[in-house]
Amino acid sequence: MARAPLAADIEALPEADRLDDFPHPRDTRVLYGQDAAQSIFAEALAGGRTHHAWLLTGTSGIGKATLAYQVARAALAQPDERDMFGQGLAVEPGSRTDRQVRALSHPSLFVIRRPYDPKTKRFSQIIPVDEVRKLKGFLALSAGDEGRRVVIVDSADDLNLNAANALLKSLEEPPGRTIFLLITSAPGRLLATIRSRCRVIAMASLADSDLKRAASQALTTAVKDIPEDHDWDKLLPLAGGSVGRALTLLGGGGLALQGRIDQLLGGLPKLDLRAVHGLSDELQPLAQDRKFQLFMDLYQASLGRLISAAATGQGASRDVELGRRLIGPERLATFAELWETLARDKADTVTLNLDRKSLILGSFARLEAASRG
Repeated sequence: MARAPLAADIEALPEADRLDDFPHPRDTRVLYGQDAAQSIFAEALAGGRTHHAWLLTGTSGIGKATLAYQVARAALAQPDERDMFGQGLAVEPGSRTDRQVRALSHPSLFVIRRPYDPKTKRFSQIIPVDEVRKLKGFLALSAGDEGRRVVIVDSADDLNLNAANALLKSLEEPPGRTIFLLITSAPGRLLATIRSRCRVIAMASLADSDLKRAASQALTTAVKDIPEDHDWDKLLPLAGGSVGRALTLLGGGGLALQGRIDQLLGGLPKLDLRAVHGLSDELQPLAQDRKFQLFMDLYQASLGRLISAAATGQGASRDVELGRRLIGPERLATFAELWETLARDKADTVTLNLDRKSLILGSFARLEAASRG
């Protein structure tokens, strides 16, 4: 008779909400830069009248999932596992609740996220309705640990329409003492009926000092080198207040990619064709998917900064100077259209699995033509 899978077996599988080999948000001990959001939850839990559904919003990688798991631990913890005053979200490290939440084995915690198929070794691109339907069985069980249950949806952006409607039914008729924590980077895309049933916690991007501390914590835990000061100077503007983005840049060679983009843009209106071909050849294989995605994000962001600098005269001195030289007020509309075309072509390339090299070469060719005026 086949045994049921152990927690250790489950944890061995890849997780869609884990960034490379960095610690998962539920394993992150200290959350930096989100004191206001933590205080709101701490006061709600201490008061004993917690709203049944919360929508954690903000840019990707700023600590929304980390906060959700902190709230889950605090809500499910026994009194003697909480901090001595019982007013915060802190739970004793290594306590039973802490271990169970970290192992996703707590009987009163249910996590909805994109499933992984061991046969195809791929994550689903969406959260299908079947994943949400499992919630019905969970909510039918008797809750332990003071009768509280916690449901985390990471992220609600991944719900397809049927899954969103299935979740809505639970939000409309919430079981007693159940807390729903929905994580989203694009709340405007969610069903209005879901948003209306949630209390919104808008989480801000991190200040540079908090971002450095949060990223250093993750790097230290993952036994990776912490950047030198001159690398931080390059990294912080690109990270945009997101720890996740900073770690992606560091782990994916983002600083080197940005340097190559800057060199290509700085050489316009004369395009270095050899460099563009070399870059497109490097990013063409499917095995380089993550690097390709990172490059496209950086490329789009760089082009966007140039357009903004040309339009407003504000931004980094290099962007202002280059934007003035390449774009100027007379070609703003042309470059804005180029940005929109790039975003659309990238989406089509990813969705339809089109040729990546053609995308990169075509985009830079149009950029060169526009720069020549």
